[in-house]
Amino acid sequence: MSFTELNLDTWDRKAHFHFFKTYEEPFFGVSVDIDCTLAFQSAKRAGVSFFLVYLHKALIAANNVEPFRYRIVDDKVIVHNKVNAASTINRPNGTFGFSNIEFQKSFDQFEKDAQVAIEQVRNSHDLNPSGASDNVIHFSALPWIKFTSVSHARNFSLPDSCPKISIGRVTDIDGKKIMPFSVHVHHALMDGYHVGLFIDEFQQLMDLN
Repeated sequence: MSFTELNLDTWDRKAHFHFFKTYEEPFFGVSVDIDCTLAFQSAKRAGVSFFLVYLHKALIAANNVEPFRYRIVDDKVIVHNKVNAASTINRPNGTFGFSNIEFQKSFDQFEKDAQVAIEQVRNSHDLNPSGASDNVIHFSALPWIKFTSVSHARNFSLPDSCPKISIGRVTDIDGKKIMPFSVHVHHALMDGYHVGLFIDEFQQLMDLN
C-alpha cells in the first residue's frame, strides 16, 4: 500500500481539520527569500540543472515533513508514503505542460527520471500528459519575476489538498544569490508551524555544498 489512513480520533489537530476543511478557501501561503548561493554554485560546477537541484531538495524537505504528505480523500486524511513533483515545464513556443517527476533519494536517479519526464512534456501538446495523482507537490517556476507574493488559480468545485510551491528569479544581493520561494498549503492539514519546519529544512539543504 502506498498510503495509510490517519487516525483522526488520536490526531492532535482533529478540531483544526474539521474547522478548516469547511472553508471555501482553506489554503494559506507565505513567501520568503531563500539563500541559494551554495546550491547554485554547486549546480554550475557539476554542470547540472539548478532547477532540478532545488526541485530535488524541496522534495526531500516535503517528504521529511510529514504533513506535506497528507491529503484529504472523502473526508478522511491519508498519508502518502512518498510525494512527487507535478511541475510546470516550459516549451519553446512559450506555453507549458504539467509534468510528473517521481521523487528519488539519489539525485543522479532523480535527474535521469526528470529528464525523461521533461522531454515527455516538451514533445507533447497536451496540458497534462503526465496524468499525475494527488501524491504530488504542485510546483511552478517563475524565473522572470522577483516576486514578493503569489496567488494561484483555483477551481473550488474540485477537491484539492496538494501543497503548491512557486520559485522566482534568482538575483544577486550583497554577494549572495537570493531566490523568492512561495508555499501554499491546506490549513486543515497543517499550520504555519509545519510550513516553518519545511522552509527551515529546505534552506538547510540548499546550504549543503
